Amino acid sequence: MNIKRTTLCAISLLLLSACATPPPQNPENICEIFREHHHWYEGAKDMQERWGVPIHVPMSMMYQESSFRSDALPPRDYLLGFIPWGRVSTAYGFSQAKTLTWEDYIRDSDNSGADRDDFADAIDFMGWFIAKTQKVNGVSKWDPYNQYLNYHEGWGGFKRKTYAKKSWLLPVARKVERRAITYSGQLKSCRDELDSSWLWRVLFY
Repeated sequence: MNIKRTTLCAISLLLLSACATPPPQNPENICEIFREHHHWYEGAKDMQERWGVPIHVPMSMMYQESSFRSDALPPRDYLLGFIPWGRVSTAYGFSQAKTLTWEDYIRDSDNSGADRDDFADAIDFMGWFIAKTQKVNGVSKWDPYNQYLNYHEGWGGFKRKTYAKKSWLLPVARKVERRAITYSGQLKSCRDELDSSWLWRVLFY
């Protein structure tokens, strides 16, 4: 009986891993990302329509946070420097959303079934966060640099300018900004294709 149970558990884990969406093969090109995972584009469009956030901003932030891995986790924490002791934070999934912030999002958005390892939910969370950042700290939804600093430090941390004491963080925010600019230009070149029907894409692209 134990052998059967173990075998069933192993098969279930393999099936779950097989169903997980792999990271895009070319994450440097947003057109290639959405061609490979067209349902991600649909989720990103829904996010834009709901929160008024341009797609290239959360996509550039998501790349930085998780490299588009659905099961991304923060580094491990260690007791006494060598004993594994959980994770450094509760961040998880595509958006690396922390548990408490994710719960705030669910309450505000009424998206009770949202999962952090679901792309559509994760990018909707990021759209919510970016839109709220504009309300709380007056940062434009089109400003990837300061939006990322808010995302990393939190709204209160941004107000207190905690990022100023982290010399490594500012170059990362600039990296996100440069990627957002690149993604924006790329998306303009392929948006008509992505918006076309699946049959049109098969026949003409």
